[in-house]
Amino acid sequence: MLDDPKSTDAHDNRGHRLVFAELIWQRLVDSLAVLGTVLIGLLMLLICVDIVARNSMGASLPLISELGALTVVMIVYLQLATTIRADRLARTEIFLVVFRQSYPRLGAMLTALFDAIGAAMIGLMAWSTIRIFEKDFASGEFIGVPGIATIPTWPFRILILLGLAVASVEFLLRAVSALRSSAVKKETT
Repeated sequence: MLDDPKSTDAHDNRGHRLVFAELIWQRLVDSLAVLGTVLIGLLMLLICVDIVARNSMGASLPLISELGALTVVMIVYLQLATTIRADRLARTEIFLVVFRQSYPRLGAMLTALFDAIGAAMIGLMAWSTIRIFEKDFASGEFIGVPGIATIPTWPFRILILLGLAVASVEFLLRAVSALRSSAVKKETT
């Protein structure tokens, strides 16, 4: 059975497809983080322009505060999946690191539980964002002052939704990986 070339080719193709899918996923997660970083630069530029306008004209530019608030939220959610993948979320590492060293299998299972709960919570946030997006799109919700300057809110909401959905899937992938790690540790002990 092992010498069957068709069996080996099928296994190799599946492995290559998995590696390719992982690469595409990583690129998507990294692209969202890059977009968030670009938005940080644009937000800084907007703030600087607003400061110059306040000092030279005595008044703020229209939309700057509203645009800044939505942009900050967008940046957080666009970069959330990268934060999860890099294991940079704030949590009690003092307990978990020691626990994983002492009990590797239980530590992996606890990590999987944490990640599964994270996927569920972020998934619920994404689900609620769908409703907000639908309402904003249907009603033509906007920020700003009519007659002076307005921007529709739905493009911001769709990027927030995208960031939440990708972060939820990233949590789910980490949970599966931790469970696999737990199974491997069980086999080696």
